[in-house]
Amino acid sequence: MPGAVKVVAVVAAAEATALLAAAGWYAYELLSGSPVLSFWGAVFTLGLLLAFSAWLYSVAVFLYRGYRWTRAAALVAQLFVLTIGLPAITSGLVIPGLAMLVPALIAIVLLFSNKVINHASRTGSAPPAL
Repeated sequence: MPGAVKVVAVVAAAEATALLAAAGWYAYELLSGSPVLSFWGAVFTLGLLLAFSAWLYSVAVFLYRGYRWTRAAALVAQLFVLTIGLPAITSGLVIPGLAMLVPALIAIVLLFSNKVINHASRTGSAPPAL
């Protein structure tokens, strides 16, 4: 297995872990009675954080296993990270912004490397035999 695949899978798993931590913090704040404009809107946001975290974990696992669809999913996730990291840097949060941008840029470059493309070529399991 190429090292580039491992790096991209680790980046996706680290981002999923960060989202899970954010969801935990969000849930704690919600349960501790922090004021919100809409309780159900906050619950929906918590659900989105948990769902996106689970999705990124599955992207990391299935990229590691070599499935083709994970390259597009990982690219979309990295583009989302860029849309958060770049405004963070321009608003003065340089360290958190760089912590988001650098791994995302590395993952994007590696997603287009030949080693990752060749590894991620599985389309699924074999059809069932009669």
